[in-house]
Amino acid sequence: MTLGNPPAGLAGTARIVEKASGWLIAIAVVLIILGLMAMVEPMVAGLAVAVLVGWILIVAGVTHVIGAFGGGGAGRAIWHGLIGVLYVIGGAYFLMHPLLGLGSLTLLLAGILIAEALLRIIAYTQMRRERGASWLLVNGVITILLGAMIWRNWPSSSVWAIGTLVGVNLLMAGVSRLMLALAARSLARSGSPS
Repeated sequence: MTLGNPPAGLAGTARIVEKASGWLIAIAVVLIILGLMAMVEPMVAGLAVAVLVGWILIVAGVTHVIGAFGGGGAGRAIWHGLIGVLYVIGGAYFLMHPLLGLGSLTLLLAGILIAEALLRIIAYTQMRRERGASWLLVNGVITILLGAMIWRNWPSSSVWAIGTLVGVNLLMAGVSRLMLALAARSLARSGSPS
């Protein structure tokens, strides 16, 4: 639906949407490029994820140690301190041995995928009479096959699994943002004065 003479406020809104969609398109292109790079070099992307997890664990550990001094009694302080120390040790492990950390993350990913698949299959058995429930079963079977493939080929699957999945995720995030930005831009142009 086009507006013959939109109010002045709508014309200004269309310009704002145009500008914002331009930024969203730029972000989408960056995400698509990063996704493709991660899929071409999944080992590098996987190691980057392992290093990122290491830093996140260290920051979380330091936060817990600082929180231990926030009051609440000796028991609370001891537990927060111990949890913080464990996080810092885990983070240091990932930073000092990123390849071993990547292997641990890959094994964890396989376990999570298998558990998720089993839950989807169980959900299907509860909802099998509902319309579209068969997609839960299809999703569960594909996910369990992916998890089993990663688990069966571990530790060699560490070379490709995390990096490839991160790449696919970045690529899909970029494509979805690009489509959203193009739709917003099209909508803004159709509502602006001719």
